[in-house]
Amino acid sequence: MTRKLRAEQTRATIVKAAAELFDKHGYESASLRDIVTHANVTKGAVYFHFATKEDLAHAVMDTQHNSFSRSMADIDRSGYSSLEILIRATFEMARQMGRCSIARASLRLAMSGISLNRPLHDAVGDWMKNVAGRLDDAMREADIDTEVEVEGAARALVYFLVGSRVAGSASRPAHEMGREVAEMWRFMIQALVPEVRRRRYLDLVAGLEQ
Repeated sequence: MTRKLRAEQTRATIVKAAAELFDKHGYESASLRDIVTHANVTKGAVYFHFATKEDLAHAVMDTQHNSFSRSMADIDRSGYSSLEILIRATFEMARQMGRCSIARASLRLAMSGISLNRPLHDAVGDWMKNVAGRLDDAMREADIDTEVEVEGAARALVYFLVGSRVAGSASRPAHEMGREVAEMWRFMIQALVPEVRRRRYLDLVAGLEQ
């Protein structure tokens, strides 16, 4: 194994350990000493990659952003309609939250309101813009009723996703999170989608829930 590969693996181990502690205890309660112990590395190894705990918070956020961006790129290349892309993306988000401490820690960091020298990436704001854009596209594709107020629908969808993660237990199995997303979409489809197109998307949600 090359020195570069070892360094990359060590860095990933440290980021994962930090995410697990941020997810379980919160950013402010997790010390660098705790992270060193949890990662089973030396203090020097941590400081080689990260000067401060704040740098680790940014690394957790960036890792999740890159992971979800890759998932979205795969979905985008599929040729699905805009609404189907959005539905699949929310199930993918639920899957990651159920299985990945980095995903959960990223959301907890985004919602924590902690004051850092360099503000954290506004993940929730980005989700809101992305969802609104997908709904706009879906309206042009006649999958969303033209009377729908897109910004309000985007807020409702994102607030549900964020709220269900914040209010619920991080240890819930992934299939339970998927069920909650399915329940949300059954309601949203009834409210947003013209009747003639609802069955297609209700069937999609039922399949993804499995």
